[in-house]
Amino acid sequence: MGLWKLFVVALMPVVKVLLITAVGVFLAIERVDILGMAARKHLNNLVFYVLNPALVGSNLAKFITVKSLVMLWFMPLSVLITFIAGSALGWLLIKITRAPNRLRGLILGCCAAGNLGNMPLIIIPAVCEEKDSPFGDANICNMHGLAYATLSMAIGSIYMWLYVYNVVRIYSSTASDETKADAIPEGLESAREITPGPKLFLKEPSINEGVENFEMDRAVSKGKAKVPFPENIKQGFQKVVDKLNLKRVLSPSINGAIVGFIVGTIPPFRKALIGGSAPLHVLEDSAYSVGESAITITTLIVGSNLLKGFRGSKVPISVIVGIMAVRYIFLPILGVGVVKFAVHLGAVSSDPLYKFVLLLQFALPPAINIGTMTQLFGSGEAEFSVIMLWTYASASVSVTLWSAFFMWLIK
Repeated sequence: MGLWKLFVVALMPVVKVLLITAVGVFLAIERVDILGMAARKHLNNLVFYVLNPALVGSNLAKFITVKSLVMLWFMPLSVLITFIAGSALGWLLIKITRAPNRLRGLILGCCAAGNLGNMPLIIIPAVCEEKDSPFGDANICNMHGLAYATLSMAIGSIYMWLYVYNVVRIYSSTASDETKADAIPEGLESAREITPGPKLFLKEPSINEGVENFEMDRAVSKGKAKVPFPENIKQGFQKVVDKLNLKRVLSPSINGAIVGFIVGTIPPFRKALIGGSAPLHVLEDSAYSVGESAITITTLIVGSNLLKGFRGSKVPISVIVGIMAVRYIFLPILGVGVVKFAVHLGAVSSDPLYKFVLLLQFALPPAINIGTMTQLFGSGEAEFSVIMLWTYASASVSVTLWSAFFMWLIK
């Protein structure tokens, strides 16, 4: 495949994302006002609770089997490395740029989570269908490529909603608390000082009251000491569960991935639900149809937020440049070393398409679903839209060049 053809193949998915984003901007302007604030909020809830779980679960159930999981065991580790390395580089970026607290969760998320969803699902089949593709027969390449891309998307979704979602949530709550603290009226303290009215004096406790309180404290402490050992373990475990807040950790997308793994890997469920001859295949087909719209709607929402970003977003240039450097320079270089080392150890098969997908995971722009998270928490929507604009505009060149280099490397 020539360099120009490769450039066009890699450019098309990025252009599609930018065009859909432009439609979202148009739908959000005041004259049209189809994607206003209320509409975006409802759409984000729809994406979060319905569309994303359907997308992840249906694709996993359709393309993943026990055999494929055994063959592709290194991919979850590879995606985890991208998240860990991206988080570490994002933390360094925060320290270097001294980014404000309201942007820290966003920076960590953009550096850690790449677009492992629609980008591979568009790039890989397009590369397979090219006449001069280095991956052999188009039908076999397309079938294997969809399985690789689907597993990559599912694993990325699990890590993203398990880790990035909570990072964005924590920093969003911190930023909102600071905003509330800054919003306290300046004259509140002086108002307290000049407030007229009688002053109330606390009564000094008598000796008898002190003795009674001391006896009550002793009784309470004795009661606590009498709690049996198993009960203490149960109470400690309950405290850990409460702090983890499993309802937030197990997001709808995580639940969808669990269902998809169960259906795809357990033969009775797979025979009943997957394939044209399956008696209940209409259920899987319906879920797949619902999930297909998740990527488009999420991109429209990001575009509608972009209008707000142009009006009043303050993202330091150093932060934008730093995120692009992490995603398009440092992570791809790291990815080459990781995949080369895995091949040397025999952890990765000789399939060139599989190696290409592993390498591509390190060179993708930030995940679009981060925009859904910022919208859900009401913090960082405009800032993420500006970051998304610059990172995806530069991705048209970066992804193309890295794809060409990866194909040359695996020959």
